[in-house]
Amino acid sequence: MKLTAQQVLHGYTLGVFPMAHADENFKIYWYEPEVRGIIPLDGLKVSKSLKQTLRSKKFHFTINQDFEKTIRSCSRNDNVWISEEIISVYCELHEMGYAFSFETRNEYDAIVGGLYGVAIGKAFFGESMFHIERDASKAALVFLVEWLKANDFKLLDTQYTTAHLKTLGAIDIEKEAYLNLLNEAIS
Repeated sequence: MKLTAQQVLHGYTLGVFPMAHADENFKIYWYEPEVRGIIPLDGLKVSKSLKQTLRSKKFHFTINQDFEKTIRSCSRNDNVWISEEIISVYCELHEMGYAFSFETRNEYDAIVGGLYGVAIGKAFFGESMFHIERDASKAALVFLVEWLKANDFKLLDTQYTTAHLKTLGAIDIEKEAYLNLLNEAIS
């Protein structure tokens, strides 16, 4: 059965998300972790070196200027779970106004990092990030958090935490607590 944009939206509202498996010919599975990763919007950690990079004005940021390029760059960065079917569905979600890309650009206006995810209500579900230049994905995350706060979002879901995301303030919460936050954010 082919994955649809409506299924993905419905899944997010229930606390589940799809991922393809490269080692199984990109078969798509649904995930509902017992422990969920989030970044509290007031808990983003910005290192001294990242602050210095941001102050240097080395980067500027755009939103939704090149969604497909952003998701494809993420798939090259992490080709394990972002299949062509996932790309197609998320591009459709973008056209519907649910999926967003936050692009980091250099002085030549080239995309050198970024991330994408899905917004439903006041919840943002971060999917993947990439960088070509140092700090470019982290800078995109800072830009995303500023945008989420300016737009009164309540939840930044990272699905899982990684060592990298933990350095940026990601924390683990139990599924029940996550679902409470999710319901509050999407209602």
